Amino acid sequence: MQIHLSLDGAGGLGQRLYESLRRALIDGQVPPGERLPSSRVLAAELGVSRRLVVEAYERLVAEGFLGGATGRGTFVLRVPPPLPREAERPGPGPGAHWRPLPDWGGRRAPGRHNFPGGVTDRALLPWAAWRRAMMAALREASRDIGLYGDPRGEASLRLAIARYLGYSRGLACDGESLLITQGAQQGLDLLARVRVAPGDTVAVEEPGYPPARAVFEARGARVVPVPVDDQGLRVERLPEAASLVYVTPSHQFPLGMPMSLERRLALLAFARRHDALVVEDDYDGEFCFEGRPLDALKSLDREGRVAYLGSFSKVLHADLRLGYLVMPPGLATALLQARAFSDGSPPLVTQRALARLMIDGDFARHLRRMQRLYTARRTRLGDALAAHPALWTPLPQVAGIHVALRLRSPVADLPARLAAADIRANPLASFYAGEASLDGVLLGFGVIDGEAIDRGVAALAEAITR
Repeated sequence: MQIHLSLDGAGGLGQRLYESLRRALIDGQVPPGERLPSSRVLAAELGVSRRLVVEAYERLVAEGFLGGATGRGTFVLRVPPPLPREAERPGPGPGAHWRPLPDWGGRRAPGRHNFPGGVTDRALLPWAAWRRAMMAALREASRDIGLYGDPRGEASLRLAIARYLGYSRGLACDGESLLITQGAQQGLDLLARVRVAPGDTVAVEEPGYPPARAVFEARGARVVPVPVDDQGLRVERLPEAASLVYVTPSHQFPLGMPMSLERRLALLAFARRHDALVVEDDYDGEFCFEGRPLDALKSLDREGRVAYLGSFSKVLHADLRLGYLVMPPGLATALLQARAFSDGSPPLVTQRALARLMIDGDFARHLRRMQRLYTARRTRLGDALAAHPALWTPLPQVAGIHVALRLRSPVADLPARLAAADIRANPLASFYAGEASLDGVLLGFGVIDGEAIDRGVAALAEAITR
């Protein structure tokens, strides 16, 4: 019997052997009733240990693909039916109404030229300080009696974040108003659960952050895109029925402009008139390149109408899965209940390690280092882009770790051209819910540096002019 098995790929050798055998059965390489080679023979042919073959056979027996009898060997019991042809495939199943989200966060494999938005370099983490903080947190955890954590999060971390927000974002809050989340996206999901009912009207920026739209659409909300201009959200275009408004006022995503004070005050007045909740997503406001960071919109809120979302994904790394939410007083009880019903509380050891990183001053030192590094990258990217004035105009960008380009001439097949050039960057059109009014590209500089920036911009210019 001839059977083709490939052991290439990721994962352990045993896992790859199992997957290759399973794929061969699904592909119909071995018909039902056929006897497979003995474990000893197959191990010798593949150059692997017999134990790995036995384990793979046992897993397939447990799944019902194979059967065996003493003295007779291992046989194929059944093979799944072949996949239907395209025309015969059934219609979309549950969840098919969800639109695919653009890969703005770099979920694809790296390419030759990497400009993903919202991604930072794991190698830049303060590893030595983080290791010390983790060891201290583990020693502390070893003395715990094992009770579940507070749904709000570890008290020491909430206090450290409250102090940090006070001096960095002009936001006066205390630890009791903070909720530690597993990333800002969880905070957004919790807010949607307690504030948005099916049929409610939710206003979002256009263009804007697609995962936020997806959260509200999943709740059955009527999501209304509201245009932005050089002063941020056009408040006068907000629908009167909006019960929630989602904004990125410090660094509009993806275009980059900050919301003017006039618009901020107008937005708070709208929330007051219509009893609406404003969700402020301050996703990368820490990195400011002209003056000090803008104070948070929440710092102007005197009536508890703004929920403030923050994240450590850009300052440290998304793998840590830590963010925070400054809860409006009127939603605090409901948010804590929703948190208790979902995952209970965030990971305790990671929280304590981050708290120690902040209390010991290592977090502030890391932030200053990253500010210098991103300033240099931003300057180099700006110089490289300036060499092609006929192709694009960079939009003003005073904060954050990405820049948006407005193309001088539309490029209809821009995604295909980027893919062909092996460039990881997002067309601005992917951030619009409706028809895009701006032709351009978002370039992140969180994971690209030095000459790689120059090469990437040159490749982008060639792709556009090809």
